[in-house]
Amino acid sequence: MSGSKDLFSLAGKVALVSGGAGLYGRHIASALATAGAHVVLAARGTEACEITAADLRAQGLKASAMPLDLADEGSIRTLRDAVVSQHGRIDVLINNAVARVGGDIDHTTREQWEMTSQVNSTGLFLMSRDVGAQMVAQGSGSIVNIASIYGVVGPDFSIYGSTGMTNPAFYAYDKGGMISFTRYLAAYYAPHNIRVNCLSPGGLASPGQPAEFVANYEARVPLGRLAGPDDIKGPVVFLASDASGYVTGVNIPVDGGWTAH
Repeated sequence: MSGSKDLFSLAGKVALVSGGAGLYGRHIASALATAGAHVVLAARGTEACEITAADLRAQGLKASAMPLDLADEGSIRTLRDAVVSQHGRIDVLINNAVARVGGDIDHTTREQWEMTSQVNSTGLFLMSRDVGAQMVAQGSGSIVNIASIYGVVGPDFSIYGSTGMTNPAFYAYDKGGMISFTRYLAAYYAPHNIRVNCLSPGGLASPGQPAEFVANYEARVPLGRLAGPDDIKGPVVFLASDASGYVTGVNIPVDGGWTAH
């Protein structure tokens, strides 16, 4: 029987994180690397990924950066093949990248909607399919999709007040679809010993957020605060590791209780 610490270990594993230098991506990458994985951070902004990877290596962890354009099917396959060529396998896929263009429903153009869908919907499908094929070939894997509370519940527009911030129309559509697609993938890949799960984070505290928005958000969430950089780490390691070996097809809100009422 494995000890509880061993269950959460990712030693010897290879983890691929799309959007690896993003707000949540860099914290996800740090968590996986700290748990023992070699983490490949991938995004169009390769320089930002390399900065994050270099910081992890400076801490004695294993990390590297590779280019990825989720709007380009060839880029996805090139990334997959490069990771397998260098590391022999892909044990964990974190679908974290998201395109953000457009505003609320009256301030989003057709072109913006189609652009976000190309990345957030089609790109998600292609990444899951192509990396999933590698996991089928090796007989194991864990896919973790990073969705949002706004894939679970409708937005509370009152929290934005007079800040000029809003909740973009594409976000609810794409993240709700991601949660449903998670269940599909979980059922499809289960015979191949591949688990697929989803995390739905709430708002992450970030520099420059208007004080009015922060106050309104924190008054609305039961735990009384925005998420911090460590709040995503435990849940993502749990779903990536053997600690969740009998968990597949679930969506876990990481939201301070936002969706609890």
